[in-house]
Amino acid sequence: MGVRKRKLIDIDENTFKVLSIKAAEKGTNLKDLIEKSLDRLAEDIEESELYVHLVKIVPEGKQIVSSQEKEDFENWLGV
Repeated sequence: MGVRKRKLIDIDENTFKVLSIKAAEKGTNLKDLIEKSLDRLAEDIEESELYVHLVKIVPEGKQIVSSQEKEDFENWLGV
């Protein structure tokens, strides 16, 4: 397992009840159920969706690199 991040969240009371019951049904606790559900959600997100988003918010990815930058990068990769 990699590095974990802590995030305090607020959830609706009904959501809390439903997920608590589901966790008990699965023989786990609410925290574990939520963490695993979020991990699965993250795995299901297509990489292409992430790429489209990143291209919109980080425009430097659209810039063509110079020959020198390309050569430096390839050398760094050992290509």
